[in-house]
Amino acid sequence: MNEPLHIVCPHCDAVNRLAQERLSDQPTCGKCTRELFMAKPLDVSSARFAKHIGRSDIPVLVDFWAPWCGPCRTMAPAYQQAAQRLEPMVRLLKVDTESAPDVGERFNIRSIPTLALFRNGREVARQPGAMDAGGIVAWTQAQLQASTTR
Repeated sequence: MNEPLHIVCPHCDAVNRLAQERLSDQPTCGKCTRELFMAKPLDVSSARFAKHIGRSDIPVLVDFWAPWCGPCRTMAPAYQQAAQRLEPMVRLLKVDTESAPDVGERFNIRSIPTLALFRNGREVARQPGAMDAGGIVAWTQAQLQASTTR
């Protein structure tokens, strides 16, 4: 039998245990009773970022961006569309490098937008530059496939 997955609630940040086969069953949080997956990226602060990266058993895709960045704003709708296609197998986060500069510095983010894929608390892939929704989904799936064979 598979071990339950830890899923961090996008609303209250409680860590929930969930059987993998229930990911697609529109699960709700045991603490706040709201949905665990919203099919949209979650804007996070430094503290929330650390919790989602460190406690989630599903992969986490992060868009490092800034409000003044034209390509970041252009990619935002595509990232939203990608979330609809990737959740619940992947959690999508957005980190504003202006309001959370410590996170950008910690991961040595030098250009934005930059996508970073995390698995088990560790960065496994990075891709700078804006992409369309299909490109984001294809890149993420390819990286997940590659990281399971390493």
